[in-house]
Amino acid sequence: MSQQAEIFAKYYEEYQERVAAMDLSSVAEKLGLEKAEDGYLLPLYGRNYIASGKGLADESGKKPDYMACIILARYLTLCPDEAPFMEEWAAFKDFKKTSHFTNVNYFNSDTERALAANFGGKIDDLKRACDGLGGQPDDTGLSYDLVKKFQALPKISVLMLFNDVEGRFPAFGTVLFQKHTEYYLDPESIAVTSAYLVRSLKALAFEPAP
Repeated sequence: MSQQAEIFAKYYEEYQERVAAMDLSSVAEKLGLEKAEDGYLLPLYGRNYIASGKGLADESGKKPDYMACIILARYLTLCPDEAPFMEEWAAFKDFKKTSHFTNVNYFNSDTERALAANFGGKIDDLKRACDGLGGQPDDTGLSYDLVKKFQALPKISVLMLFNDVEGRFPAFGTVLFQKHTEYYLDPESIAVTSAYLVRSLKALAFEPAP
């Protein structure tokens, strides 16, 4: 195992241990999570995971991958004392705590550039992938070729915007977040949440079913 893989494995186990050690009942009430047989249902882009005294797993008992684990664990452990809600959409750069260049660069590379690189000239594939992931139309009045709203986590929606290639203009895509997202997630996990969306769309569009 490489040094980087060892670090990821260490962090992964730490996330799982933090969730397992939590008093999930109080967090679940604030976040509006439904009770499951062994814990609480925690959906991520429509896929149900279960948070329990054993950590995180999907409904079949399989542990989430690393990206999903980061998002779910931090969502639970960072749960605010009160649950704010703001309908307005915000760009990643507009959040007060996201100014660190590492977070901004990661969002730019794994969300915006990844959308353009994977779906430029392939907007029909993107539309089908959005439908497959439960994306809904949203009447924002924004002038884009494709606008889709996704329920990322309980109490957190994201808005994907995409313009396809047109003449000399390259494809462009981005993701907006509800303004209250920064109360539930830290900057790194906000960026991971949008990157996870793009990765999921890519998998639905281009990867063969197992």
